[in-house]
Amino acid sequence: MSASKRDELVHKALKIFYRDGFHATGMDKLVKETGISKTSMYKHFRTKDDLILASLRLRDELFRNKFVRKVETLAGDPAAQLLAMFDALDDWFHELDFRGCMFIKASGEFPIKGSPIYDTAAEHKKLLLDYVEKLAAQTTAKDPLLLARQLTLLKEGAIVAAHMRGPEGIAADAKLAAEALIKAQTT
Repeated sequence: MSASKRDELVHKALKIFYRDGFHATGMDKLVKETGISKTSMYKHFRTKDDLILASLRLRDELFRNKFVRKVETLAGDPAAQLLAMFDALDDWFHELDFRGCMFIKASGEFPIKGSPIYDTAAEHKKLLLDYVEKLAAQTTAKDPLLLARQLTLLKEGAIVAAHMRGPEGIAADAKLAAEALIKAQTT
């Protein structure tokens, strides 16, 4: 399998894992839905966990790039971008294939800290926290790290709520709470 076929496999596996979960998706299902033979899969990925890791890395790259670009498109200055995060989330929540956060799911299905899949999921969340802290540090926030932790906590809760209850009003409610947190930190 060429590198482009490998990439194609990872993209297809990502969609299947996101839709159906990790444990519920066996290699037979992946073979059937991707059209790639088991032999070819195992040439590039020794185990299903290796394919899961490649899928998570791809999802991290795609999600963070899309999220940051959307936030930057919606608002120019860092304080406004902190709030625009919730507008970007609302757009995501309303996508037809929205199924919640793949990284929250990964940490739930692979809950042992120190395991590669758990650690990859945790790293994604850390990178998002770092992004929010960087924005918060460019405002007049008294404690940018605290503000970033609070806003990402709201973000994570909004993701779970949108997945569990549906998207209507979730991001708007989280944005109102974010406004209060930002105001408390910057006045």
